[in-house]
Amino acid sequence: METVREERNNLSHPSSAAAAPALGSHGPSTQQISSASGASRPGVGQVKQDLLRFGPDRPIPAMALDEAFTYCRDLANRHYENFTVLTHLVPARIRPHFCSIYAYCRWSDDLADEMGSPERSTALLEWWRGELDACFQGRANHPVFVALRQTINEYGLESTPFNDLLSAFVQDQTQHRYESDSELRNYCSRSANPVGRMVLQLARTATPPCAAWSDSICTGLQIANFCQDIAVDARRGRVYWPESRLQAIGVNPHELSRPTATEAACRGVMDWANEARKLLVAGLPLVQHGPVWLARSVQLFVRGGLGLAREVDRLQGDVWTHNVMVSRPQKLQWIVRALLFPRSVALARIDQPRTDT
Repeated sequence: METVREERNNLSHPSSAAAAPALGSHGPSTQQISSASGASRPGVGQVKQDLLRFGPDRPIPAMALDEAFTYCRDLANRHYENFTVLTHLVPARIRPHFCSIYAYCRWSDDLADEMGSPERSTALLEWWRGELDACFQGRANHPVFVALRQTINEYGLESTPFNDLLSAFVQDQTQHRYESDSELRNYCSRSANPVGRMVLQLARTATPPCAAWSDSICTGLQIANFCQDIAVDARRGRVYWPESRLQAIGVNPHELSRPTATEAACRGVMDWANEARKLLVAGLPLVQHGPVWLARSVQLFVRGGLGLAREVDRLQGDVWTHNVMVSRPQKLQWIVRALLFPRSVALARIDQPRTDT
């Protein structure tokens, strides 16, 4: 459930962000469990390079279905170092469809963030929307949509999550601040939650309760990523931390791009990370529904998001002078736990949401 947010700990919207094509989140330079950021992100520039072959001004050569799925798989493997771990949790018959969804999210994300200007990104995202519309009408030339059309047909995917994701990327070109939690949640409902809903459809588990749990996890993951990247985002001119929260603790948004932060700002980050923790825990019952591969994927992303929140607490909210890093042994522990106890909703005491915020 992620979309595709690939920052320092790489936990997204595909999507992620989404991240990875499971329970993910999206954001600038997406929008999951690695240590890449900015231009150092694995595979960065690939979509920009591929525009020379598959862009709006190029005659796109016909591509067979197996070639299209191979393109999507290669794109996913280049961009996301944990993709292999995730896909090994998924039955072989579903893996190509994970890749097609990931490739759609990856192209969307890079068109939004890697094109050099908001104007060019907006124009390319509108072209991409046209390609999406054509795909749902049964026409596809671009390799991503050749593969995605097969996924759509086989699993009955709806166009709404795909369009919602694009609307969030377009919004990123002009809106860089959010006034309230509700305004940010609306953004997350389109930038992160759609990826989880796509994955639920692959799992044939898209019931209303499961969708609600998935949304909670995806939004929680995205907020956890926002917490770790507050300073990075602020230096890029983006402030996802709601202004109502900043005003409540007496912090000016312009302070967020400074090398260091006040004690009030650090406490505020801890409180916001606790909100992410609450959302992640609220969505954990999803592991008790659907196929076991889905439960294992959900375990990885929930435990990863909780790990970020735990690390924010360990750093006392100081994400300005410290990187929020999750250790490799901790990641291995999550994988083992997901394999052995995929349906477990048990939480360590340290991962229980605080009730004093």
